[in-house]
Amino acid sequence: MGKIPVGIYEKALPLDMTWHERLTAAYQAGYDFLEISIDDGDMRLARLDWGASDRAALRQAVRDSGVPITSLSLSAHRRFPLGSASPGLRQRALDVFRKAVDFAHEFGLRHVLVAGAMAYYEDHDPGTADRFLDGLERGFEWASAAGVTLALENWDICIDSIQKVMQYVDHFNSPRFRVYGDIGNLVYAGYDPLAELALGQGHFAAIHVKDTIPGQLRYIPLGEGSVPFVDCFARLAEIGFQGPLALELWTERYPDSVEIVAAARQWLQSRMEAGWRMALESEIAGEEHP
Repeated sequence: MGKIPVGIYEKALPLDMTWHERLTAAYQAGYDFLEISIDDGDMRLARLDWGASDRAALRQAVRDSGVPITSLSLSAHRRFPLGSASPGLRQRALDVFRKAVDFAHEFGLRHVLVAGAMAYYEDHDPGTADRFLDGLERGFEWASAAGVTLALENWDICIDSIQKVMQYVDHFNSPRFRVYGDIGNLVYAGYDPLAELALGQGHFAAIHVKDTIPGQLRYIPLGEGSVPFVDCFARLAEIGFQGPLALELWTERYPDSVEIVAAARQWLQSRMEAGWRMALESEIAGEEHP
């Protein structure tokens, strides 16, 4: 396999860092890129309305650090859901969607992660799924016109597996709409990650990596959960995955977050290499990894 780029999720690094400090820390820890977050908090949502000076500062930080920002994790749709029964919330969701695509286009990001949550804080009704799809279709139009790829992540109970994400991939039938696979989310939701990863073969934009256990999604240190990392990396090698991996941690308020992120990079690399070796040995032996 070729070299797989490994990035770090913004929320893994200290919240109070400047962009230059954050990207430099990512570089020093051995990461190839950073994934920026536009979540449902006012602080990160405000980035979509940055003025010229803030935008110029981010560009300068990327140039100075040598670490690109290549993807945008758009989780703001938890607060402003595409599938909401409220027309006002749906319009706000579309506004956020359009601005996120414009942001990605302006900064040269490759894809926008869309979380698989239809109406996160609402009870679903018979029209929820249709409204969600309508919103996705609008976002897809904007992204395609801008040359940006949308990547739907397996997340939340409605779209919590690769199989369910693939229903949308098949619907759009475009290289501009792909799967953002999250291995930890699969384990959290009780799925077999090896079987699920195989279902997305040829359709992954990227993979999120974190450790989880069934029923607990966050704050589990790497290696202390139930994710079979080596087996998962072997499966990715077997299906010919060549896209980026992004390590997703929520350690931005930890006093030792920089050290955690650096150690995680080395830990992850060793498991990746073990997985690639496992896949190669199985291929040589003419066996299929279970």
